[in-house]
Amino acid sequence: MKTLYLYEILVPATLDDKEIEVQYHRLWDKKVNKITGGLTIHKSTKGYWTSPEGDLFVEKMIPVRIMCTAEQIKRIADITAEHYKQKAVMFYRISDRVIVNHYT
Repeated sequence: MKTLYLYEILVPATLDDKEIEVQYHRLWDKKVNKITGGLTIHKSTKGYWTSPEGDLFVEKMIPVRIMCTAEQIKRIADITAEHYKQKAVMFYRISDRVIVNHYT
């Protein structure tokens, strides 16, 4: 069995200063859900980052938490970059231990 971790990935809330439509986000959600079986979407927030070239970007983003393997989150980051036409995608492991209790 592969080791599962809890990751958070930052998904853009806007493209070219325009709010991304919910339907477009749902396409991404479906791709991620197909890989991992679930995701937790948080409210959007505002962030800043500077590119390696020194350009400052101010963006609204949506933190999304996903339980998956290291290989899966890398694949999800690639899908995110392509889907949202991103120059960079930030993701990070927030837990080394994931426990899911199933009940009947």
